[in-house]
Amino acid sequence: MTADLSQLVKAYDVRGVVPDQWDEPLAELFGAAFVQVTGADAIVIGHDMRPSSPGLSRAFARGAAARGADVTEIGLCSTDQLYYASGALGLPGAMFTASHNPAQYNGIKMCRAGAAPVGQDTGLAEIRGLAETWLDSGAPASDATPGTITRRETLDDYAAYLRSLVDLTSIRPLKVVVDAGNGMGGHTVPTVFSGLPLQLVPMYFELDGTFPNHEANPLDPANIVDLQKRVREEGADLGLAFDGDADRCFVVDERGEPVSPSAITALVAARELDKRGGGTVIHNLITSSSVPEVVREHGGTPVRTRVGHSFIKAEMATSGAIFGGEHSAHYYFRDFWNADTGMLAALHVLAALGGQDGPLSGLVAEYDRYVGSGEINSTVDDQAARMAAVRAAYEGREGVTFDELDGLTVTFGETWFNVRPSNTEPLLRLNAEARDEATMTRVRDEVLKIIRG
Repeated sequence: MTADLSQLVKAYDVRGVVPDQWDEPLAELFGAAFVQVTGADAIVIGHDMRPSSPGLSRAFARGAAARGADVTEIGLCSTDQLYYASGALGLPGAMFTASHNPAQYNGIKMCRAGAAPVGQDTGLAEIRGLAETWLDSGAPASDATPGTITRRETLDDYAAYLRSLVDLTSIRPLKVVVDAGNGMGGHTVPTVFSGLPLQLVPMYFELDGTFPNHEANPLDPANIVDLQKRVREEGADLGLAFDGDADRCFVVDERGEPVSPSAITALVAARELDKRGGGTVIHNLITSSSVPEVVREHGGTPVRTRVGHSFIKAEMATSGAIFGGEHSAHYYFRDFWNADTGMLAALHVLAALGGQDGPLSGLVAEYDRYVGSGEINSTVDDQAARMAAVRAAYEGREGVTFDELDGLTVTFGETWFNVRPSNTEPLLRLNAEARDEATMTRVRDEVLKIIRG
């Protein structure tokens, strides 16, 4: 194996093809580097259901223990279950998963104690540097006494903690279809839902890191078709779809129609604000305008951030926000160490639906006030030039405002669009929103014409 760590170590995690880009010996180096950079004397490690995950996570554990850290292995878990363990045990953590990527991929999501993220600017660059230094000769011998490697079960505690945050004991009975996509939702959902007034209809709960039924990425509409059909066939109250490592949750209503993650963000924000009598709520700049509207209506303060979990988590920490949401169905909770958990968001949706008599479509209509384009990618030769052309086309128009918090956002009245470059590909990403379909379509097509020349 030839390890090109520049391709392997991303902005927020480690991710690549096994064994072509990385393997167990390299995972062992990452474990040693993680301990050296964090200075941890104890860590916690979990992994998903991919065929390569147990071996990679055990190699990481060996590297960490060799540097003197006591390792707690929690085995099969969702990413938010690892965050729970990091928070509840007060330990730095490592989760072995490639989320929704194809089966040949694997990766590591790392955090400091209390689920604080490790990214390029918070330790990941140093971890990569050490691993590169040690590639040829191996990690140098440590003066520390080797640490222990022990096993601990956390699933029941994780489930109990989530249920302590949302009261579902008195809701009306609900029939819910859950598509786990052969990912970690198949492991966590039965325990979290156990004993609740829910009739669970499971889909693809068999843990299988080859993803035999569909890719475990519900953001792609093709991957929720089976769920939509099953919800309608079952006459269910709603459907839930989890991604591969079950940290994101997507919702479909009783008609099988997808519910916008922005509407879920607004619904959960309203519940959290009502419970606490106000507070700060974080949303990224391409969530719907309905989110800050609902936050203000419920006595909260909306704070707008760049796209990406590192920005959300940093703002959560500095502002003391109670909740944060993204268009990609990542939901962050102060009660969950500012980390993201799709499962907790799902429990909020179930509690809200089960606490009233109407269907989910009626409930979320209050929070879904605009028409969005979704994210549209365009391959371009020159990102900066195309963005400059978009700005030039709108400069001088009456009532138009610009901001460059993340890419270029152009706002006029109740209509806005954002164009931002991909950091890794020659793409521009467009999101547009308006009060009605006709306006959104006109603006979307107008901007796409400029972007695509």
